[in-house]
Amino acid sequence: MRRFATGVCVVSTFVDLPDGRRHNALTVNSLTSLSLEPPLVSLSLRRGSGFLADLMASRLWAVSVLDADSEDLARIFARPEEERRRALDGLPAEPGPSTGALLLDSGAWLECRYRNHVAAGDHDLVIGEVVDLGVRNSVRNSAPNSFSPLIFLHGGFHRIAAPTTGDR
Repeated sequence: MRRFATGVCVVSTFVDLPDGRRHNALTVNSLTSLSLEPPLVSLSLRRGSGFLADLMASRLWAVSVLDADSEDLARIFARPEEERRRALDGLPAEPGPSTGALLLDSGAWLECRYRNHVAAGDHDLVIGEVVDLGVRNSVRNSAPNSFSPLIFLHGGFHRIAAPTTGDR
């Protein structure tokens, strides 16, 4: 799979506890579009992970699609769980309008509600219905109507230049 290029996202969810909401986020490259009608996506998450437990408890999550200038975010949310949670306190993020899961500064985002999951080896394939989505010019990439994605290939992060107007 090292030779298969994928996009890079940060997925966030939360758990409501007696002392307040605890957010959690994780870097993934397993976001897949499954259906347009209804709009369904899937994530492949390691069984037994704290993030998967939080997602299954809330049954809501948000996806921030990372642009080429967001490698630092990808690296932060690929760290151990406690470090990821601490990082969320210091980064600009806002609750998604439909789920309350955190959206990071990114060029595109979507929010999902749990639909189903399937055991697949040592991972669970979690399927969600997209309940909201949007695009924006992130602080990191303010050029209008351009998006240079961050991709994962050969075990590392890479960038693809945004298409020029004539390339569309």
